[in-house]
Amino acid sequence: MTAGRVEIAASILNADLGALREAVLAAESAGVDRIHLDIMDGQFVPNLTFGLATVEVLRAATALPFDAHLMMLSPGRWATRFVEAGCESVAIHVEAPDQHRQILDAIRDSGGRAGVALDPETPIEALAPFRSQLDFVLVMTVKSGFGGQAYRPEAASRIAAIRDVVGNADGDSLRVHVDGGINAGTAPHATGHGANLLVVGSALFSGGNPAQMAEAVRVIRESTSP
Repeated sequence: MTAGRVEIAASILNADLGALREAVLAAESAGVDRIHLDIMDGQFVPNLTFGLATVEVLRAATALPFDAHLMMLSPGRWATRFVEAGCESVAIHVEAPDQHRQILDAIRDSGGRAGVALDPETPIEALAPFRSQLDFVLVMTVKSGFGGQAYRPEAASRIAAIRDVVGNADGDSLRVHVDGGINAGTAPHATGHGANLLVVGSALFSGGNPAQMAEAVRVIRESTSP
């Protein structure tokens, strides 16, 4: 990701689960930059999605980078396995009661980019202990667990404060991904507050025209990129 450019990641959570390969190919044809994979265990959040086998099958369908968002109670059991399955980056939740430091180091040691996700109600100070281990932060603008929720602008408004609290160990600008309720109407708010990557799900796959929605978000991101 180059400085000043906002990427679009297609979340396939709300795509047709019986045709995920086709959804990935449609997203690629629409011109997105990445594929976003919401991995839920039914414990950390009250929902179940797909696992390693699905990721491995989809990995063969496209050369686009994969981002794994682990909504898991015990992400340490799985994080590096998703890197091995072909995910370029892996985000774990700061709210999960696991060994975050060890997991983030393991993700990086296995060749992946390590991130921490936080829900809208979580104080941003919870990120501070992991400053030296983060490649990015995933800012949730909805409560994690289900797609199709309404965007909460106050969550994205915290991006500047998150940068102040976390920063980046090598002096580079911290990468911030924003996930939840992103569409052509909410994208300007997220990018205006400094998002480097927009996760777009329902808006891409529920409207029937992924290319048209991606283009709408792309025009906004190019006019509002920090």
